[in-house]
Amino acid sequence: MRILVLGGTSFVGRAIVSDALRHDAEVTLFSRGKTGTDLFPEAARLIGDRDTGDYRALERGQWEAVVDVSAYQSREVNGAMDALGDRVGRYVFISSHAVYLRTGVAPGSDESTPRRQPLRAADQLDNETYGRCKVACEDDVLARYGDRATIVRPGKVAGPYDSSDTVLYWVRRGARGGRVALPGSADQPIQLIDSRDLARLVVQLVADDRSGAFNAVGPLEPTTIGGVIRTAAGIAGQDVEIVPVPADAVRGPLLLPEEEWPSRQRSSAKARAAGMPATPLPVTIADVLAWDRHRGEPPLQAGFSAEEEAALLGGQG
Repeated sequence: MRILVLGGTSFVGRAIVSDALRHDAEVTLFSRGKTGTDLFPEAARLIGDRDTGDYRALERGQWEAVVDVSAYQSREVNGAMDALGDRVGRYVFISSHAVYLRTGVAPGSDESTPRRQPLRAADQLDNETYGRCKVACEDDVLARYGDRATIVRPGKVAGPYDSSDTVLYWVRRGARGGRVALPGSADQPIQLIDSRDLARLVVQLVADDRSGAFNAVGPLEPTTIGGVIRTAAGIAGQDVEIVPVPADAVRGPLLLPEEEWPSRQRSSAKARAAGMPATPLPVTIADVLAWDRHRGEPPLQAGFSAEEEAALLGGQG
């Protein structure tokens, strides 16, 4: 099984490449060659740059599948598809649950949930543009490859090597124990998909030559943002008190208004039936903590500083 991965040295891509190699796939990586150069010495490497539209390295070679981890706008998927043509059997596009409408859906919504309006270009990717740009990418892949297209829509991905800091903030904060300021409700649902479960799904979809769209969300048992914090505290042997603070002036990472909560209660039934495993939440969180400690717990870009949290806790009972 020959797989071309567009990306593959960062968080999700890294997990997909690791899983593919463990299952004896012949992997080729396409990237700028500036990061992760010490990873996966057994994989072939092609150098290019999606930012500048340099896809010349993809003009030769054949693969059973391409897994596109690094496209966010139409020009990126179209540049890759133009270069690859019919020299790939299947195009697997890693999309996002952000393609769906965020309100007006019920808990348990599946892959037929209405999507947002497509956006073919955006100067900046943010909460308003990111999901719409992914919709446009999905449409372009489906238009080009039809039944040879596979769309994977992850929820919030968690696991070692995550650079987003949003999950890590709450995991690290829970592990520290004490009073935790939460600008919102501890009962807010959250669906964390372990990066290794996502990777296993992607590689299995390639192996089975399976078409369609798949919600890659987890864990298997429903959890909440409070559950994530308490689980991290328990793993670290700490006691924690979650203190709700007003959310009108500040919103913490991953926290949503209540009308959007059902968007974090999507069905994973189709992905589970296709072979996506379900790593227990405590295992994911323990592995994140171990990885974070091993790298020395660098400062985070997301969440509140100790001083900001103290200010939020001031006056709270």
